[in-house]
Amino acid sequence: MRAWSGIGLVQRLQRPLGSRLCKARSFHDDTIFDFEKVFENNKKWATSKRAADPEFFEKLARGQSPSILWIGCSDARVPANVIIGADSGTVFVQRNIANQFLAIDLNAQSVLQYAIEFLHVPHIVVCGHYDCGGVRAALRNMNHGSPLENWLRNIRDVWRLHYDEIVQFQGEARVRRLVELNVVEQCLNVYKTASVQKRRWETLQKDGIILPQIHGLVYDVANGELKKLPGDMQKLQNCFDLYEFEGDNTLPD
Repeated sequence: MRAWSGIGLVQRLQRPLGSRLCKARSFHDDTIFDFEKVFENNKKWATSKRAADPEFFEKLARGQSPSILWIGCSDARVPANVIIGADSGTVFVQRNIANQFLAIDLNAQSVLQYAIEFLHVPHIVVCGHYDCGGVRAALRNMNHGSPLENWLRNIRDVWRLHYDEIVQFQGEARVRRLVELNVVEQCLNVYKTASVQKRRWETLQKDGIILPQIHGLVYDVANGELKKLPGDMQKLQNCFDLYEFEGDNTLPD
């Protein structure tokens, strides 16, 4: 078994993250962030909420009833509630590098199950964004180190699945297209879960409407706007309709 030397380990840890993933950009490049402002800003925010609605926090204390499960990227520029103008208690959020939804990710799977089976969210959003550092890193022929490299491998699988299309793009257009295709693939991963299949069957039988609906979105950090991507779940129905339906056993899109 290979042993790590102390010097080698220190050198590895001291290697700049930007050399392996992407260079971080900050709005505070010229200043050191004063953490005490977190509490100052929190008090201002809480005061403003009470001024607008004296019962705002009392309502939140009674529980949550979100309409959306948001599966997004951890990128600090893409806060779920903020970019859709939603208030506290309306969006249930799961975020990770490059908005992945993987069968082996027990965190994401647990969030999905809770959102569907207990919160009964009617909408699931998978939101990627242009200028995604995770997608850029996956396009680079380099080892970013474990566990990050293992995580990025899943984005490279998206590249492999759509290779013939992606290679037609060059430069930034290629990165943007992989961002979009990654969102589509994660939407399909959500659709394939037993929890989603079961809930869609139950709502169809009970209410005649299929929920939750799955939406693939991409956020443009350069202009603040969201774009909806087309999703094709129909091709999966023969394999992933896990529950019996009346008639032709086909679940409408």
